[in-house]
Amino acid sequence: MTSDGSRATSDGLMQVQPTSESGPHLMLVDTHCHLDFDSFAGEAEAVVERAAAAGVTRIIVPSLDLGNVRAVLDLAERFPGVYAAVGVHPNSAAGWRDEWIDELRALAAHPRVVAIGEIGLDYYWDKTPPATQHRALLGQLALAAELDLPVILHNRDASTDLLRLLVEVTGEQGSEGAGGREKARSHPALQEGLLRGVFHSFSAEWPTAEAALALGFYMGFTGPLTFKKADDLRAIAARVPLDRILIETDAPFLAPHPHRGRRNEPAYVHLVAERLAEVRGLSLEEVAQATTANAVALFRLSEAYAAQGGGGAGEQGRVTNTSDGRSTVTNH
Repeated sequence: MTSDGSRATSDGLMQVQPTSESGPHLMLVDTHCHLDFDSFAGEAEAVVERAAAAGVTRIIVPSLDLGNVRAVLDLAERFPGVYAAVGVHPNSAAGWRDEWIDELRALAAHPRVVAIGEIGLDYYWDKTPPATQHRALLGQLALAAELDLPVILHNRDASTDLLRLLVEVTGEQGSEGAGGREKARSHPALQEGLLRGVFHSFSAEWPTAEAALALGFYMGFTGPLTFKKADDLRAIAARVPLDRILIETDAPFLAPHPHRGRRNEPAYVHLVAERLAEVRGLSLEEVAQATTANAVALFRLSEAYAAQGGGGAGEQGRVTNTSDGRSTVTNH
């Protein structure tokens, strides 16, 4: 039992001892939450406890760069139902160096890491030149394929290029690309089609969803699915096959109705599930069962718990900070 009154089951679920006979009835997974952000400082235990009480049994926390990996892994080591992803976000990639791939490879060996992310392209914010974003993304896609880990993809105003790069690296069509692109596509794992993942917080048009689905990716839906004027997004959520949908909060951002404009948290992912159930004409239980099964399958969450041996992640890997604030893993 953890200090917040919760306990882990044999497959890594977080369960809180119910305070009433009812207790949580659903099993949900928040596949994207930035629980390490300052918005949650000093409240992680309470946030995880509220999530578990709401039926959220697992939470995936992605990193944004090599500087916050320590905080992300700390959370995954601390709470049995919390898992980590490691990667460099496009808005954190301005100083990208190819040797960062070696650091990410070492970090990904941590038994609580279930994905490479958050990675992708962002053309809305002018923080990283597109060419640098492409280089960082291609390197991390190749790493994910090498390690047989899914990717958590960020896409903001960059659908055309993101899909083009994904098509190229998976060998679906030819490329007249640069050397970095050729290197990524030539990776044996990419040629074997091992790349898989999720379009996190999907907000693009249906043709993007259709193309991503054709490549084998999942769609992640967040709080905007509940917004009053999000009819187009709900129409897409109604068309995506149920076995390819994940639910997310992206907390502390994108709080669903009726919490819009306030800090989001994993407990609110049930509001996304409720709206999704309404959109698809299903029961909440059916949506919970399907999206949880999808998350477990994509991120191999039961395998991650088994690899940990049911104990603290630090037993298999220790994370330390380097002099420049980045994190590295040493195995014992």
